[in-house]
Amino acid sequence: MSKKKSASDEKLQNELKKSGEIPKHIAIIMDGNGRWAKKRGLPRVAGHKRGVDTVKDIVEACAEIGVKYLTLYTFSTENWKRPKEEVSTLMRLLLNSLRDRVDELCENDIRLTTIGDTDSLPYEVQKQLKADIERTKNNKKMILNLALSYSGRWEIIEAVKKISRAVEKGDLKPDEINEQLFSKFLTTKDLPDPDLVIRTSGEFRVSNFLLWQIAYSEFVITDIYWPDFNRHHLYESIRAFQKRERRFGKVSEQIKKEVNSKGVTNAEKLPSQIS
Repeated sequence: MSKKKSASDEKLQNELKKSGEIPKHIAIIMDGNGRWAKKRGLPRVAGHKRGVDTVKDIVEACAEIGVKYLTLYTFSTENWKRPKEEVSTLMRLLLNSLRDRVDELCENDIRLTTIGDTDSLPYEVQKQLKADIERTKNNKKMILNLALSYSGRWEIIEAVKKISRAVEKGDLKPDEINEQLFSKFLTTKDLPDPDLVIRTSGEFRVSNFLLWQIAYSEFVITDIYWPDFNRHHLYESIRAFQKRERRFGKVSEQIKKEVNSKGVTNAEKLPSQIS
């Protein structure tokens, strides 16, 4: 991550910053590692290894361009159903990545956090995660949030359990439960909801990812497999986001009036999508 940016890349980043709003929080469903490998006649593990390199490039680019929160769907609850050999390989790759790249996170002032049922991860992975989270806890530039052994339904059920216990103890009344309170019981309570969700490999589904939090997120779906996704594809995704009109239930005229009162015209642009 510490390599110097090229002049052309720096120019692209500056142009993007001037053209509109940079999403504060980007969430990515990293899909297509296995298909990338199969297309090339390689074992699935080759796709996962290449995918780790993509993570490094995208984390670096997001931090450079001003993204404050980056959530990566790293390992879902459903992924435990995959063949044991593949799961073991994924855990080894995760462990090695955590060990090898924590120095880079610190050099670039990036804080590591996680969401999900991390107690279900192998002990060595849990141990390394805790060490890296502790080491990076004071970093300020960007939060890299890894969704590990995570699913949106699991998270919502866990939140309901916590709220139920609070009601049972008399610490909370049912009529006090609203969206704001419910959000405080989620694992993402310290993060804003994603502005932009990117999904690679061309699949049109959310795959049990941040089901509560993405209610008003903008989506970009790309046919590119995750191992081939690079910072320039990221920039195109952000450009697409900048052209969207985010209404949050309101009508266009209301949004334009609010935006114009702040001296910003980006919301007047027509929605678009990249593939």
